[in-house]
Amino acid sequence: MDIFDKLIQDFRGTNTALELGILLVSLLLAYGVARAVQSRHDAAKPSVWLGRTVLEGALFPILALLFTTVARTVAEHYTSVFVLRLAVQILLSLTVIRLVARVLAKTFPRSTIARLVERIFSWLAWGVAVLGSLGVLPEVMAEMNAIQFAFGKANVSLLGVIEGLLAVGLVIIVVLWLSATFEERVIDETITDLSMRKMAMNLTRIVLLTVGLLFALSAVGMDLTALSVLGGALGVGLGFGMQKIASNYVSGFLVLLERALRIGDNVRVDGFEGRITDIRTRYTVIRAGNGRESIVPNESLITQRVENLSAADLKFGLSTNIVVGADSDVATVQRVLTEAALAQPRVLRVPEPAAFLVNFAPDGLEFSLNFSISDPGNGQANIRSAVNIAVLEGLRQQGIDIPFPQRVVHLQRAELSKSI
Repeated sequence: MDIFDKLIQDFRGTNTALELGILLVSLLLAYGVARAVQSRHDAAKPSVWLGRTVLEGALFPILALLFTTVARTVAEHYTSVFVLRLAVQILLSLTVIRLVARVLAKTFPRSTIARLVERIFSWLAWGVAVLGSLGVLPEVMAEMNAIQFAFGKANVSLLGVIEGLLAVGLVIIVVLWLSATFEERVIDETITDLSMRKMAMNLTRIVLLTVGLLFALSAVGMDLTALSVLGGALGVGLGFGMQKIASNYVSGFLVLLERALRIGDNVRVDGFEGRITDIRTRYTVIRAGNGRESIVPNESLITQRVENLSAADLKFGLSTNIVVGADSDVATVQRVLTEAALAQPRVLRVPEPAAFLVNFAPDGLEFSLNFSISDPGNGQANIRSAVNIAVLEGLRQQGIDIPFPQRVVHLQRAELSKSI
């Protein structure tokens, strides 16, 4: 009998209206329970189970699957079911997809690879749901089990490979969920320093992923003693071609552990000045005031000279230079410059702004105005511009001239050659 003919026969042999009513009641019951839990949850802190709305989290499809499965089990004792069987397959796939999506979004919120893994899991889950709904899933599994691959002395079926990959993937998803929960419930509440929190998160994730991966490989029947060969090959690779990568990873943990550089510090590395926005295991992200970002390998932070501009007292020094006329009163110019800096709310009063006569320029007297701010992340060019505008207005009010560059050109008439 054709597959679709069998589906049509199963559909006609059931009470469709009754099954749809049972399914609707199960969905409404799941929605009511999920909404009751959602009302007690802070919407500003979405979790794996609960999102910003009831339908975004994983709790609703899990409850719907649970209630629909119970209803299907009870209904099968009295009549044949078709709609509920399809609903269970669809809800099971939806539950897996939603769990994978929520865990990956919480663990890797900006990762494109995570989005790719989410799509792969979605296609696999919907494919299994379609095959299960058509009733051909056992036949497909038998065909995949008949396809054998030889790995050394062992034979592995295509079905075994797929099941192993799915088992490893699901274990990794569970481990990532446990890691994200531990980070949110324990690390975020007990560690206030951003750098130490980052190091604790990285260590927790690495340990849990390693344990979870070993457990998954053992669960699918892989001999873990074979990993010793892989470990030896990896060690040789680290000693030669991957030593820079390994050095960056170790340097990243040293930077986080020593806390000489922290997230939020203003630093200057190799002529690039900016604020540390993230310290990752391999590199550090430094954002300049104009929005440009520099990706600095962690090894450079350990082996090269790095200026931490905010390590001492979180005061960030700025300066601006100006040239006035040579006949200007020095004391008046200094007063105008310091008052212009003090007129800006972002300029710190301690240390007090100071103006110095630093050079006798060809066009006049060159002064340097030095002042400090505590929030360089809000911009440096804007505060320097505001100070310069105030300086210009103050000098104009005092009648102090800002000379234009002047150059004296001497023209000499060439002597006429003697006439013949």
